[in-house]
Amino acid sequence: MKKLITLALIGLIAQLIDGSLGMAYGLTSTSLLLAFGIAPAVASASVHFAEVVTTAASGASHIRFGNVDRKIIFRLIIPGSIGAFTGACFLSNLPGDAVKPYISFFLLFLGFFILYRFLFKKNTKPVDHEKAFSRKQLIPLGLAAGFLDATGGGGWGPVATPVLLAKNGTSTRKVIGSVDTSEFAVALSATVGFLISLGWEQVNWMWVIALMAGGLIAAPIAAWLIRIIPSHILGVGVGGLIIVTNARTLLQTAGISGAALQSVYTVLVVVWLAAIFFSIRKNKKHSFSAGRAS
Repeated sequence: MKKLITLALIGLIAQLIDGSLGMAYGLTSTSLLLAFGIAPAVASASVHFAEVVTTAASGASHIRFGNVDRKIIFRLIIPGSIGAFTGACFLSNLPGDAVKPYISFFLLFLGFFILYRFLFKKNTKPVDHEKAFSRKQLIPLGLAAGFLDATGGGGWGPVATPVLLAKNGTSTRKVIGSVDTSEFAVALSATVGFLISLGWEQVNWMWVIALMAGGLIAAPIAAWLIRIIPSHILGVGVGGLIIVTNARTLLQTAGISGAALQSVYTVLVVVWLAAIFFSIRKNKKHSFSAGRAS
């Protein structure tokens, strides 16, 4: 019973992060499961099955709070589902670990770009999603993100969210909500692919239900949070999360571990928190100046 309560808390924390930042459910929940001594294969299978329900709840909550752009969702769902199903079916034959460092380096670059955009770059242009995202841009993005999500154990949010946020004239809230909502179809397709290729025996259903329960509680809270938190704070939060999570893959690939890894992680987290603090102060000053001018 104690383990089930712990798993429910893991699901709650993971979904709270994923629903409010648009990524990292798989990364967060799998990392926490491994920290509690659960075997990697069992952890991965359990997380993928739990995601089907948690992403449905998260998507419904984002739709209710108006955090979605339906054009982005519809253009991502079909290619994302195809990519996820294909990736899941061919997972055993793909060198996912060998590709991960290159993907992480690309995402790390996007993370720094997003931090720069939300900390230093002014963007007063009106949001126009019709111009911002065409089918030619979203279809290959959906295919790649879905494929990487299934083969790498996570990748829909970490790939789709930063790429969409890197485009000028986008609403942070709607990008996060749209990516999170479309993830239901991706998770469902990946699950079907895993069932065909792996079968049911790797899944502990009590663990899956516990993860689902925590995620269901957190989904509406996360959707509400991104509605009230300013976009510049969300942008810095997403950028920092991308940098921290992908730095881990690159550092481990380089053979850095133990105290050295912990030190680098501590520095990154401190810089991330400082960036959030700077963003809050900077926008308070702008708001105060605008108030005086009026």
